[in-house]
Amino acid sequence: MRKNHDSGLNKNGVAWVLMISAISLHVFDEAVTHFLSFYDEMALSLRESLGFPLIPRFTFGAWLGGLIIAIIVCFSLTPLVIRGGRFIRAFATLLAVLMVVNALGHMLGSACTGRLLPGFWSSPLLLASAVYLLVRGFSRGSSAAVRKAEQ
Repeated sequence: MRKNHDSGLNKNGVAWVLMISAISLHVFDEAVTHFLSFYDEMALSLRESLGFPLIPRFTFGAWLGGLIIAIIVCFSLTPLVIRGGRFIRAFATLLAVLMVVNALGHMLGSACTGRLLPGFWSSPLLLASAVYLLVRGFSRGSSAAVRKAEQ
């Protein structure tokens, strides 16, 4: 019987594309629900209360443009994710952890404030896709290791 190498090789890629797609939807959600005005108000408040001037503020164009470029770069990394490797796995894992924190921040922030924060609606999908990448996508090692084990 012929073994299907594609399923093992593509698992990381599928998890990656799902998460980057969820990030894209999350950015859209934040843009249409005016996340940046919420963020800038919070950044100013933290600057004043903590005396920490390094919390950045953004114009809408720079914020959205930067996120769109980051999403395009992440989608372009898909072939590297499919091939595997220590660096790309570490990068994907770090990004997934950041997205778990991001999603939980929107969801828990909404629960704590008693109102839906901008970006709330896409947060469950972002959380699910990031957890999927962490648990399922990279749980069996690199694609090269999967390929070697299947031979």
